[in-house]
Amino acid sequence: MTDPIPARRIQLLTEAPKPTAAMLRLEGAIELEPKLRELVTVRASQINGCAYCVDLHAADLRKKGDTERRLYALPVWREAPFFTPRERAALAWTEALTLLPQTHAPDADFAAVREQFSERELVDLTLAIGTINTWNRLSVGFRKTLPS
Repeated sequence: MTDPIPARRIQLLTEAPKPTAAMLRLEGAIELEPKLRELVTVRASQINGCAYCVDLHAADLRKKGDTERRLYALPVWREAPFFTPRERAALAWTEALTLLPQTHAPDADFAAVREQFSERELVDLTLAIGTINTWNRLSVGFRKTLPS
């Protein structure tokens, strides 16, 4: 028997509206193509075990025209042939930064992402990865529940 889903611990928007609004403003300032952004958002959320964010952003990714096949293959993107070199570089960078204590952001991953992104785009990509990692920690830590 599995443990029941734990109850929500804190209502983030109610308890901390100013910092939450600041996070949303930061996200709004990031300029990255929407489909790519959702792709890295889902991947980071998968790594972090954030069911709420995986559910939300996978639906957004499908709404932006991505396929079920690519979504299903996202956890094994290195073995799947249908991700572009730009997406592969972004996904590798996402994994490197999401797993930072283990990876220390390897030079090879930085070199690969640098080949595909301008400096401005790379900063925006890195901010997008940073914000989803923060949202994942808030959602998992405070037990944000999936919509029924």
